[in-house]
Amino acid sequence: MSDINLTAAVRQNLLSLQGTASMMAKTQNKLSTGNKVNSALDNPSNFFTASSLNSRASDLGNLMDSMKSGIKTIEAADNGLTSITKTLESMQSTLRQARQDKSFETASYTMAADSSSLTSTSKISFSGGAFGTGAGSVNLLTGSAQSKVATGAAADQLTAIKGELTETKASLTGTTTAFTDYTTLNSKSLDVTFGGKTLKVDFSGLPTTGGTVDDVVDALNDAFAASTDFNGKITASADGGKVKLEAATATDDTITVADNGTAGAAAFLFGTPAQVTSGTVKGSDGKASAFSVNGVEVKLSGADLVNAGATNVAGATMENVVKAINVQLGNAGSKFKAVVGTGTDADKLKIQADSTSAGALKITGEGAKTLFGATSATDGVSGTDDTTVNLVKTVDDLVNEINNNSTLSTKIKASNDGGKLRIQNLSTQDLNIDGISSSGLIDDVSQGQAKIGGNTVRSDLANQFNELRDQLDKLADDASFNGINLLRGDKLTITFNETDTSSIAILAKDGKSVDSTNLGVPTTVEAKDLDSDTTIDGILSKVKTALNSVRSQSSAFGSNLSVVENRQNFTTSMMNTLQTGAGNLTLADMNEEAANMVALQTRQSLATSSLSMANSADQNVLQLLR
Repeated sequence: MSDINLTAAVRQNLLSLQGTASMMAKTQNKLSTGNKVNSALDNPSNFFTASSLNSRASDLGNLMDSMKSGIKTIEAADNGLTSITKTLESMQSTLRQARQDKSFETASYTMAADSSSLTSTSKISFSGGAFGTGAGSVNLLTGSAQSKVATGAAADQLTAIKGELTETKASLTGTTTAFTDYTTLNSKSLDVTFGGKTLKVDFSGLPTTGGTVDDVVDALNDAFAASTDFNGKITASADGGKVKLEAATATDDTITVADNGTAGAAAFLFGTPAQVTSGTVKGSDGKASAFSVNGVEVKLSGADLVNAGATNVAGATMENVVKAINVQLGNAGSKFKAVVGTGTDADKLKIQADSTSAGALKITGEGAKTLFGATSATDGVSGTDDTTVNLVKTVDDLVNEINNNSTLSTKIKASNDGGKLRIQNLSTQDLNIDGISSSGLIDDVSQGQAKIGGNTVRSDLANQFNELRDQLDKLADDASFNGINLLRGDKLTITFNETDTSSIAILAKDGKSVDSTNLGVPTTVEAKDLDSDTTIDGILSKVKTALNSVRSQSSAFGSNLSVVENRQNFTTSMMNTLQTGAGNLTLADMNEEAANMVALQTRQSLATSSLSMANSADQNVLQLLR
C-alpha cells in the first residue's frame, strides 16, 4: 500500500471519510445500546460509578422480596388476631348470656301435717348441685323457742280416752206400762226432735182399749218411715213394756219429746215433764274426751280416730288421737297442736304452742279433768312456759332462714309457694334433698327421695364456651405464612439495607404464643363453673383481659407492619434514585445521538462527494494521455 501514492486532496478526503465512519459507528452503538458509556474505555469514571450505583440498587431489590414476604407474614398473623378477637367476643357473649339466664329448676314441698315425730335434730339436707361434695341443711324445729305446754297427768291416758269414747246411740226410754187403755192417748199427738228436726206423731188412729205397747211402737215407726228427715235415722221399740226411742247409729245428737197441742202424750209415754227432761240422753260430745283449747272445741269420736288411721276405737293409738285433735285445731286456725310426749312424758297427750306468738294456753271442759288433771271443767288447766319444746318452723321461717344463710342462699333460693316451701336449684347440677318423701312431704324421714334438675341452658353454654376456646387455639395454629407463625412465638427478622446494619425483629409479646393458655382463658369451663354469677363475672374478667392482650398485640403487629411498609416505600424510592443516577452517567441522549447520526451521515455524503471530486483531477490527466 505504501507504493500507492494518493494526492493530498484524496488522502485528506479519505481521512475525513474514515473519521466520519468511526464516529458513525460510535453513534450507532449508542443508539443501539442506549448508553453513552458502555465500557470503562468509554468513560472510566462514569462507568465504575454507575456500576456501583446499579449494584447497590440490585442489592436493595433483593431485600424487597424479603420485605414483601415479611409483610404477608405480618398480615397472616393479623388475620389470625382478628379472628381470635371475634372468637373472644363470642366467648364474652356466651358468658353474658349465661349470666342473664335465670331458668333454674324449682320444686315445692309440703310440711307434713303430723309433725309429732319431729325432734330438735329434725332437718332437711341438700347435697349435690352447687353444694358439690359438701352439704347444707336446715332444721325443721326452732332451736330454743319458748312455748306454752300442758301435759296430761294420767299414765293410762289412751285407755281412758278409749274408754270414754265407747259409742252409745242416742236413746229415750218410756216410764209407763199402762197401754191397755188408750183413751187419753188416741186423741193426742207428740213432737219428737232429733238432729235439729221435729216430727209430729199423731196417735188418733190407736184403739181406745185393748191395745199394747207394740201398737204404740208401730204408730211411731210408721210416722218415722213416712218422714224424709227421720226415715232410717231413729226407730221405736218395746223395751220391757216400755217405749224406747233410739238413733240408728252412734251420734252426738239428742232425742227429745214434747206435747203437741193438748198436753198428755209425753207424760203418758215417758212420764211427767220432769221425767221427760231427765230422759234426754247426750251422745259422745258429752263425754270426758271433749275439751276446748283456748275456746276451740275438740270432740273425739270413734269416727275421728278411725279417720286418723285407727282400725277401730279399741285399736287406736296415741298417734291416732294426736292426728284427730290436730285436724280440728288446724281447721279452726288454732296456734296450738297436740303431740305425743317423749322421754318421761312418753305415751302422754301433750298440747303445746305451734307458734311463739300463740299466747297463754287454757284447756277447759270435761276432758280437761280426765286428760289433763284440771280440778273442774270450768277452771281447766293452763299451760306453762317450756323452753325444751322446739316449735315447727313455718314456711316463712324456713324461707327466711335459707335466704339469709350465706352458705345456702348462694346455692339454693327459697320462697313461699302458697303455703308450700319452694326450692330453686341455683346450679347446673342435680340437687338432692333428703328428708322429703317421694310425694313431696317434708317429714325428715325419707332419704334421697327429692331431686331438682340443674339449669340445662347454662350447662349448654358451658359447652359452647369450650368449643370457642378450642377454635381459638386452632386459629393461632393456622396463622402461618411461608413457614413462619408469629402467633406461635416464631421470630421474623427483616433486613432493610445491603450492609445488614438496619433490620427489624418481629415477634409476639415476650416471645410467647398467642393461645388460650398464655392469654389466661380458662382451659376448661365445666357446667358447674357457671352456677354462680360471681364465678361467671370472674371468667368474664379473664376473657376481657385476654381480649385486651390480643388487641394490644394486634396494635403492635400493626405498628411493625407500618414500619416495614414505610421501609419498603423508602427502598423503592432509593432504588429509583440510584438507578436514575447511574443512568445519568451512562445513558445516551437518544435525540442528540439521532441528530449526530444525521449530521454524520450528511458529513459522510459530503466527504464521499469531495473524494469523488479529488479523484476527478487525476482522471483529467488520464484523458490528456489518451
